[in-house]
Parts: sequence; structure tokens; C-alpha cells
Amino acid sequence: MAIIADRAFTSRSTLQRVEAGDHSVSISIYAAVLHTLGLLEGLGQLADPAKDTVGLALAGEALPKRVHLKRAKD
Repeated sequence: MAIIADRAFTSRSTLQRVEAGDHSVSISIYAAVLHTLGLLEGLGQLADPAKDTVGLALAGEALPKRVHLKRAKD
């Protein structure tokens, strides 16, 4: 644990907070720990909007059911 904390440039107590899922720890600390563990690529996948099935479903429901096209004037 001390080696990972040292390589992530953080303290052991902060690393323990990361392990506990403490939401008050900054995202940069989480990124540093993931980088140290070789798992940083997963962070990008986590924030990928294309993989947010709930968000995509909600956005789809907000779309209008019918589209009315305006007729061009002659």
C-alpha cells in the first residue's frame, strides 16, 4: 500500500479513502491511483456517453414523437 501511495504521489490515508470510495477525494487522485495500477484506460470508458444506456434512453424519450416540416412558400 505504501508503494502504491508513493507512486501515485499521495498519502496512505488518502489511498485508504480511495479504496473506501470516498467521494470527497479529487478525481485527479483517483486517476493517479488508476495510472499506478495500470487501469487508467477504464476511466475514459466510464465517462463515454455512448455507453450510458440510461442517459441515451432518457434522451430518446425527450425527442418529439412527430416532426412537422414547414412547407416552402411558392
